[in-house]
Amino acid sequence: MHQIEPARLKPGVSLDAIEPPSDGAPSAQSTAIVRGKALIFWDLKILGKKKKLDAIDTDQITPAADCVSESLDTLEERWKAGSFRYLMPDFRERVHRGETFLIAGDRFAIGSSREMSPAGLKGVAEEAGRQMVIVCGHNIGDIFRRNAFNLGLEVVQSPEAVRDARDGDAFSFDPESRRLSNETQGKTYDPVPLTPKENEIRRSGGIFTIGRREFAASVKTAPRIEWPDPEQARRMTSTEQVVWAHRVDKDAEVAPGATLRVWADLLPASDGTAPFAIHTFNQITGNTIYPRQAAIANDHFVFTGRDDDEKQTGIGRAFARLHGIEKPYYATPGDGIFHFYFPEQGLVAPGQLIPGADSHSRAYGAYGAVGVGVGSTTLGFGWATGYVYFTLAKARRVVFSGTLQPWVSGKDIVLELLRRWGSKQSQGMSVEIVDRRRQLPMAYRNTVANMMAEAEALNGIFAPDAVTDAWYRAKGMADLPYPPFQPGADAAYEIDEDVALTDVRPMIAKPFSPGNAFPAEDVARERLTFDKAMIGSCTNGSYDDLLAAALVIRAARTQGADHARNAFVIFPGSGGVGRRIERPDPRLGGESIAEVFRSVGGQIRESWCGPCFGQGPDALTRGQRAITSFNRNWQNRMGLGGEGYLASPAVVAASALVGYMAPPSELGLTWDPDEFGV
Repeated sequence: MHQIEPARLKPGVSLDAIEPPSDGAPSAQSTAIVRGKALIFWDLKILGKKKKLDAIDTDQITPAADCVSESLDTLEERWKAGSFRYLMPDFRERVHRGETFLIAGDRFAIGSSREMSPAGLKGVAEEAGRQMVIVCGHNIGDIFRRNAFNLGLEVVQSPEAVRDARDGDAFSFDPESRRLSNETQGKTYDPVPLTPKENEIRRSGGIFTIGRREFAASVKTAPRIEWPDPEQARRMTSTEQVVWAHRVDKDAEVAPGATLRVWADLLPASDGTAPFAIHTFNQITGNTIYPRQAAIANDHFVFTGRDDDEKQTGIGRAFARLHGIEKPYYATPGDGIFHFYFPEQGLVAPGQLIPGADSHSRAYGAYGAVGVGVGSTTLGFGWATGYVYFTLAKARRVVFSGTLQPWVSGKDIVLELLRRWGSKQSQGMSVEIVDRRRQLPMAYRNTVANMMAEAEALNGIFAPDAVTDAWYRAKGMADLPYPPFQPGADAAYEIDEDVALTDVRPMIAKPFSPGNAFPAEDVARERLTFDKAMIGSCTNGSYDDLLAAALVIRAARTQGADHARNAFVIFPGSGGVGRRIERPDPRLGGESIAEVFRSVGGQIRESWCGPCFGQGPDALTRGQRAITSFNRNWQNRMGLGGEGYLASPAVVAASALVGYMAPPSELGLTWDPDEFGV
């Protein structure tokens, strides 16, 4: 079982000799007044420029095909070129002519952890000798917000300023006070305040300066994890207890809104996010230590057949070779998507704190860990120091009560939850998820925790219980590193809600939001056809997920539904899962899951993330429609001009056989928990 470790010096480096690199250190943030004109993103679905565009996601800021770095010397070139490539094709030109105050609505920059987005926006302004200021409304994407501080990109949350702004308005921003002025209208605004530590990072010029300042001391400080006593824990949520235990500064207050340093148990990256993290680590450490708690999985850009993608994965490969990072901490192409691969390798355990450079690192909450999505610079800072800066959010609790209904899985539960939460989603809170009757298997919990990214939550966590213990025992991982814990009886929640599973039905989410979900039986009446059915991804690529789909297909074959009507593709969550589905399963009458899929025309692919974010040969093309078990169906997410619908593996399998989007009941199957339950 993976354990947190102290820093390890490179050969020939003495502890006393370590000093932060001094050459090329960025200067502190300028205090000069920033001036420019408004560049407004209007919601074009509403006539007359009456409303600013909400929920601009990072896929729209930097399309996946532009999230490429061919070398550490040209990190941001593609990021700049791709900024708002499709949402605002003339963005670069407009910024260069002085429209440097980017005005957007609520929930700006939600979604992916890609730090290419703030870095690209900042770079577009700087190449013209200008400085950009992001002005947005409520609930900015938490990962983008942290990334912006790290890079010295000014982000201002002011719903009033957004509401008032008009095309051509002249703006100014005072970096010292953070006061924003609309000079055309003669109005000033005091934005949502930062925590003192966030402001310190911003004022210093970013995470590189902070990292160099703290590096030497971090190397000399051994990680110390201390859990609260029962009386203290009684007043804390699960997340708060884990954060309390992992504090670097043991006197730091653990309360919503506090920014503190926390030791990280694991700091995983993908091949897509690793290059910028490597650059950050190199800038801070000067290559004097081995990267701390580092793990890299090649799961995003590995099967595209493109030379530039191969160059990008080569950066992480060379870094792993240089520092001796080997399996299971370095996953080669096909080993798996890191949210499946690292847990199955024993690198994830209850009570851990895992900042991962992918927004779906929230999936580790299924295992009782605090998993949060971070950007590459936060990850590289963590590789250098062993800890990260963490701002605790308010807590909300979701209690799943009642009894699971026929064909309902974790995907249906989370789609129903996102539907209920609507446009506000989780409001950036830390979500305590309670499975009151302990009826959700780990596969379902993984889906729910994973999609707390789509819920725009800081994290989502299932406190370890009998289900958790059984999962680890089945894998021979009984020697867990931390003591058991539960949410405190007197813990305070900003919002406390109950979701009766008795009322949840199989769901399908229509474009372009996971929260745009409807009962699958209602969607079936629309007879929505599609070009592809795809099962897998980090959300639904476990053995049990694929078994649920295979059980539907096997039963449907007896009803005469013996072939998929369109392309039917399966992506196991890891190479281990891919090998296991080739073995006979008693529940399938001795067939393997793979045999069942192939019997109806299904094709088994390598384990990777590509089709989920529009990369590789299975990405959607313009005009195509797919029903998938993926996690996001935003505009252009699965391929430029394509439309993605989201559902559980069982619903996707049923849809593949009937030729339109529908639940398994549409095949004439009758639910039997002994036959179909996982």
